[in-house]
Amino acid sequence: MLLRTAHGRFVAWMLVLATAFYVFPQFSMYTWAAIGLSGAVAVLTGVRLHRPSRRLPWWLLAGVLVSFTAGDTTYNVLVDYLHRDNPFPSLADLPYLAVYPMLAAALLIFIRARSGSGNRAALLDALLPTLGLGLLSWVFLIAPYVRDTDLGALEKLISVCYPLGDVLALAMLLRLLTVPGHRPRAITILGVGVAGLLVTDVLYGLRQLAGTWSTGGPIDAGWVFFYTAIGVCALHPSMTRLTLDRQPGPPAQAGGRRILLMSVAALIAPVLLVVEDLRDELHDGLIIAVACGSMFLIVIGRIVDLLRAQREAGARERALREAGSTLVAAASERDAADALRRAVAALVPPGEPYQLFFAGETFTGDTAPGHLAELVRVADLPAKVAAELGGFDSALHAVVLGAGKDPAGPATGKHAYLAAAPECLHSVRPSFDALMAQGALAIGRMDLTDQISRRSSEDYFRTLVQSASDVILIVGDDQRIRYASPSAEHVFGETRLVGAPLSGLFAGIEHADLADLLSRAGQGRGRPDGVDLTAVRADGRLLQVECGCRDLRDDPTVNGLVLTLRDVTERRRLEDDLTHQAFHDGLTGLANRVLFQNRLEHAAVRAENDGSVIGVLFLDLDDFKEVNDTLGHAVGDQLLIAVGERITRTLGPMFTVARTGGDEFAVLVEQANSPSEVDDVAARIVASLGAPIEVGDGAGGTHVVSGAVSVGVATSAEAAGTSELQRQADLAMYVAKGDGKNSWRRYRTDVHSGVVERLELRASLHEAAAAGQFVVRYQPMVELDGAHVVGLEALVRWEHPVRGLLGPDQFIDLAEENGAIVAIGNFVLREALRTFSAWRGTAAGQALRYVSINVSARQFRTPGFVDQVRDALAAAGARPEWLVLEITESLVLRDAEKVWADLRELRSWGVRIAIDDFGTGYSSLSYLRQMPVDILKIDKSFIDDILHSAEQLALVEAIVHLARTLKLAVVAEGIEYQEHHDVLLRLGCPYGQGYLFGRPLPPAEVSVLLATAVGV
Repeated sequence: MLLRTAHGRFVAWMLVLATAFYVFPQFSMYTWAAIGLSGAVAVLTGVRLHRPSRRLPWWLLAGVLVSFTAGDTTYNVLVDYLHRDNPFPSLADLPYLAVYPMLAAALLIFIRARSGSGNRAALLDALLPTLGLGLLSWVFLIAPYVRDTDLGALEKLISVCYPLGDVLALAMLLRLLTVPGHRPRAITILGVGVAGLLVTDVLYGLRQLAGTWSTGGPIDAGWVFFYTAIGVCALHPSMTRLTLDRQPGPPAQAGGRRILLMSVAALIAPVLLVVEDLRDELHDGLIIAVACGSMFLIVIGRIVDLLRAQREAGARERALREAGSTLVAAASERDAADALRRAVAALVPPGEPYQLFFAGETFTGDTAPGHLAELVRVADLPAKVAAELGGFDSALHAVVLGAGKDPAGPATGKHAYLAAAPECLHSVRPSFDALMAQGALAIGRMDLTDQISRRSSEDYFRTLVQSASDVILIVGDDQRIRYASPSAEHVFGETRLVGAPLSGLFAGIEHADLADLLSRAGQGRGRPDGVDLTAVRADGRLLQVECGCRDLRDDPTVNGLVLTLRDVTERRRLEDDLTHQAFHDGLTGLANRVLFQNRLEHAAVRAENDGSVIGVLFLDLDDFKEVNDTLGHAVGDQLLIAVGERITRTLGPMFTVARTGGDEFAVLVEQANSPSEVDDVAARIVASLGAPIEVGDGAGGTHVVSGAVSVGVATSAEAAGTSELQRQADLAMYVAKGDGKNSWRRYRTDVHSGVVERLELRASLHEAAAAGQFVVRYQPMVELDGAHVVGLEALVRWEHPVRGLLGPDQFIDLAEENGAIVAIGNFVLREALRTFSAWRGTAAGQALRYVSINVSARQFRTPGFVDQVRDALAAAGARPEWLVLEITESLVLRDAEKVWADLRELRSWGVRIAIDDFGTGYSSLSYLRQMPVDILKIDKSFIDDILHSAEQLALVEAIVHLARTLKLAVVAEGIEYQEHHDVLLRLGCPYGQGYLFGRPLPPAEVSVLLATAVGV
C-alpha cells in the first residue's frame, strides 16, 4: 500500500507541476526544473526503498534527468535573462548531449544483467528496426543538417549528435525489449518512457527544421511524460528484477508482432527510395543502399541461425532414435547409463561445455519428483551434486533410474543432472526430457525383471508393476495367462484375463506370428525390440501393440514367459499417414512421381521375368493455363481432381494412375499381352476426357471446362529400361501436342529423331537471333503486262552453323512458339528497309516502288510494334510509302478494334497493308470493305489449279473483280509457268510474283538484277 501511495503521490505531484508549467508560463523555468528534479528524486527514492542488486544504472537514470534539467535550465537562463534568441550552439548543449550516453549506459547494464552478451538472435532482431528507424532519422533529421550550407561545422556536428543519440538510445531499448523470458512491468514502464523521449525528440527536431519551435507547446508534454515514467519505473517493486543476475530464459522466438515489426523496418529503405525518386530528389541513395545491404546481411544472419537450429534439432532427433534402440537392448543399469551418456553427448551442440552426473538421493516429501526435466540452480542442489557440477550456474534435473516410493520412509530415486550454459539447456530441454523418459522406461523394465527374479512375493511384484502404463503378462506352458498387470484392463477393456488363452487377445491372422515370438523366446532367440501384432479389445476395436517376450520359466519366482505389450496404435497410424503423404499427391490423392517410379521399377522386373509388356502413358492437360488464368486456380485445382477421378474411374483399380506435375499425369499399364492393349488404354482415356467437365469454383458457382489431354504412349517392347521408357512417352506426348492436342501418339523411332531435332532448333533460336545467323532474301514482284520489277518481298532464311541454310518452313513455327519471332521480325524489318533505301539511292533502283515484309500475329501484337516501325523507317532513312506490311486474315479478324486502330495509324503515315495468303483463312470477303488494307495477295494454292479447275479459275476471277471494285491492288503469288501468267493477265490481275520471274535472291544478286534491268 505504501508503494502504491508513493506512485499516486508522485504522479499527482507531476500532474500539478505540469499544470503549473502550462498555466503560469511566467514561472515556466522554475516549474520545469522542478519537474525534472522531481523525477530524479523519485529514482533515488526508489533505489533507497527497493535496494536493487545493482544501483549504478539507476544512478545513471537519475543523472539523465538531472543532466536534462540542467540543459533546460541553462537554455532558459540564456533566453530569459541573457536575452539570446534561440541560442545554438550554447553551453546548454553539453548537458543535453550527456543525456544520451548515460541513458545508453543504463540500458546496456540492464541488458547485460538480464541476458548477458551471447543472445545473437535477439541482437539481430533489435538491429533490424534500429537500422530502419535510424535511416528515417538520417533522411528527415540528420541529412538536412548535413546539407545545410548556412550552418558551420560545429553547428552541424552538434545538430547531428542529437538524432544520433536518439538512434543509440533506440538501439539499446530495442535490445532490452528483445531479451527472452518474462518481462517485468518495470521494463514496460521504462520502455514506454524512453519511447516517449525518442518520439518527442523527433517531433522537436522536425519543428526545429521547419522553424516553428517554441517553448511551452504540446511537445513539452512528451518530456514531462519521460520524467514521470522514469520515476514511476524506479518506484515500482519490479525494478529490482532489472538488475538481477542473468536468469536462464528460452531462446528468442520470432512471434507475429516481432515479425511484423521487422518486416515494416525492412520496407523503410525501399519506401524512402521510391519517395525520393518520385520527388526527383535522390540525395540519400548511397545511405539507403548501405542500409538495405546491412538489413539484408542481418536477415541472412538470422536465417543462418534458424538453419543451424534446425540442423541441431535434426541431430538431436537422430540421437534420440539411436538412444531408444540402444536402451531397448541394454541389459543392465550400467549399459543404460552409458547409452544415456552417448545420447547426451550427441544432443549437446559440438564445442559446448557440459557436465552430466547421475546421483542417488533421498528427497523429503510424499512423492519423488517426476521424470520431466526441470531447470534448477546449481547452488540450490545438494553439496555433492553442486561440487560435481562446479563451473555452471544452471542444470536440468530429471529422475531417470527409477523413482519408487518406500511406504515406510521418504521418497527416493536415482537422478540425472545436465549442467551447461542456459541457452544450451533451453535448446536441449525437450530432447533431454524425452531421453530421460526413455531411460526411465528402459531401466524400469530391467528393475522389474530383477525384482521378479529376486522376490518370491507376488504381492510385492504386483505393487511394482501396477502403475506401469505397459501391459505385463505372465504366460504358462499352456499359453494361458497367469498374471496381467492392472494396465491390461485399460488397454484391452477386459477385467477377466487371468486363465484366458493368450491367443484370444490377438486377431486370428496374428496367431502364427505370436506362436513364432513365443517359440523364439523359449529358445533364447527373442528379438530385443519385439514385434508388432494386432490385438482385439473387448469392444471389438483393433489395437496395434508392440510385444516383447522373455523366458523366465527357470526362475522359480516367475515360472513363465513374460510378455510386455505397449499400445502403439496412434503412433502407427501417424506413421501410416506420413507414409501415405510421402507417396501420394496431396491434391488429387493419386500416386505421386516417387510411388509411380517405384511401381514402374517393380513392374519392369516382373515383365522381364514373365515376358509381359508394360506401358507408360504420359498425359498433359490441353490449355490448362487458360483455365487458371481465366477462371482462377481454385477452378484449376478442381479440374485436376476431376480429371484424376475420371481417369481412375475409366481404368479401374488395376492401373496405377499418378499425378507427376502441375497438369501432368501418368498411367502404368502392367501385364499387357501386346502394345496394342496399351494403345487401347490411351484411346479410352482420350475418349473419356473428351467430354466437358463441370467443376465448382469454391464460391457456389460452377463452370463447364475442357478436360482434354494429349497422351504419349511408350511400351517396354521398344524401350531398353524404365528411364528410356519414360523419355519415349514424354517425346510421344510432345508429338501429340504438336499434332493438334486431344489425341494420343505412340512413340516411334522416326518420331524420336524428328522431335529431338525440333527441340534442338527451338532451343537455339534465341541464340541464333543474338548471333546474327539470320539473313534476308528478296523475291521480285512484277507488273504482269510488262514484267517490270516494281517491288521486292523480304524473306528470312537461317544460316545454321551445322545444318546450313534453312527455309522458313523449318523454323518459323518454332519461333512463333517460343517468342523468338519478335526478334527475328524486327531484324528483317530493319535490314530490309536499310537495304531497300540503299537501292533506291541508285539509278537502277529508282523504278522500285516498295519492299514487302511479312509480320507475324505475335510480332504485331507485341506492345510498341507501331513505334518499332517508326524507328526502323527513321533509322533507314526510308519513306513510309516504300514499306508494305504483309499480315494474315486471322490477325485482322481477331482483336479487330485494337489491330485496326494500329493499321489505320500505319496507313496514316503512308505505310501500306497487304493481306497475305488471302482466301486460305477465315471467310473474310464481307469485311474487305471495312478493313484498313491496300493489297490482296492471292495464295499460291489458288494459282496452281487455275489451268485445270474451272472453280478455282472462277474464284480467282471473283477475287480480282472484287479487289478492283474495292480499289485494292492484287498480287498473285506462286506464278511458275507462262500459262499462269497469261491467264492472270487475261483476268485483269495487275501484279504477280513467283519462280517464273525470279527466286528469292541475296542482296548482291538483286543489285545485279536491277543494274542489268533483267525481265521475264
